[in-house]
Amino acid sequence: MTKQKIQSRGALEKIKPYSPGKPIWEVQREFGLRTVVKLASNENPLGPSPRALEAIREALPELHRYPDAQAIDLRSKIANKLQVLPEQIIVTNGGDELIKLISETFLEPGDEVVVPEPTFGEYEFGGNLMGAAVISVPLKENYEYEVEALLRAVTERTKILYLCSPNNPTGTILSRSQLQQILDFLPKHTLVVLDTAYSDYVSSSEYTDGVEFVKAGYPLIMLKTFSKVYGLAGIRVGYGVASQEIVNSILKVKEPFNVNALAQIAAAAAIEDDDHVTRSAQLVKQERQRLYGVFQELGLRYIESSSNFILLELGTDASKLYQEFMAKGVIVRYGGTWGLPKHVRVTIGTPEENDMFMKTLREILSSQR
Repeated sequence: MTKQKIQSRGALEKIKPYSPGKPIWEVQREFGLRTVVKLASNENPLGPSPRALEAIREALPELHRYPDAQAIDLRSKIANKLQVLPEQIIVTNGGDELIKLISETFLEPGDEVVVPEPTFGEYEFGGNLMGAAVISVPLKENYEYEVEALLRAVTERTKILYLCSPNNPTGTILSRSQLQQILDFLPKHTLVVLDTAYSDYVSSSEYTDGVEFVKAGYPLIMLKTFSKVYGLAGIRVGYGVASQEIVNSILKVKEPFNVNALAQIAAAAAIEDDDHVTRSAQLVKQERQRLYGVFQELGLRYIESSSNFILLELGTDASKLYQEFMAKGVIVRYGGTWGLPKHVRVTIGTPEENDMFMKTLREILSSQR
């Protein structure tokens, strides 16, 4: 029998599979450890919203029913929170699905996508998936946005400009005035996607989540997730806010039951849990300062963050030190994923988790001397 080779699309040759942070159980098994702290995936160390957990418990007997394909209740609550119309909201299976749907909706081979560098890898994935050219624009030396460089990269073929604020993995933000400058300059055919997954941790008065610009009629879609401050990463739910025209276009490529029933119910409860959001944000802000103090004491360079993680420079041995952290039961994220081989990204955990990280950091650095 003649062997056949099924040929995949040529665009897939550019796609690299996403590499998530290692789960706790895998590190326990690999190194024979009982206690492992995970500070790699920017999860909420306080856990899920208590209101979300209660809502899930009450909904369990109805799991034989299909979820609401239109996520009407959740969209209504998001709309009320943001003071927009429900028709301006699309609910998705995490923020990742929304990025993919945006790509499928607006991109064709020959189009261009502009992304900052380094940043979240799913923007590049979406562009490559649809055969578009991905144009990377480096951030400044201190990892802040350089508006002029972004604008210079835009051409008549630029369909999407991705902006992540706070940016992952650097924790730096794009100010309101910078976003205004970008939106005022861009040609009308370019859509701005503003990823605000970590907006709840920002303290700066110069920050904007972009909703004000959506209301003003700019071609912008704001992306948000329930995976971070709300603590619902395990059930995958996110959403976008844009004009009705943009949302209606994306809905044409969305699967009908893309967000499961428990995710919708949990998110609808979590978005009203202001106490959990406040406690989670306060923990991050307090512990962020404590970690800065230790880094300064140890003479380590880091980027001041507006998010729940810190980009820490460990030098040319960063890859080796990342492995040593794991062997001692502390999972951080190696920066090689973003072309930052001298760095690790450290999620801010509970005080006890951060204590273990700092103790391990001192031990590892001491053994290097």
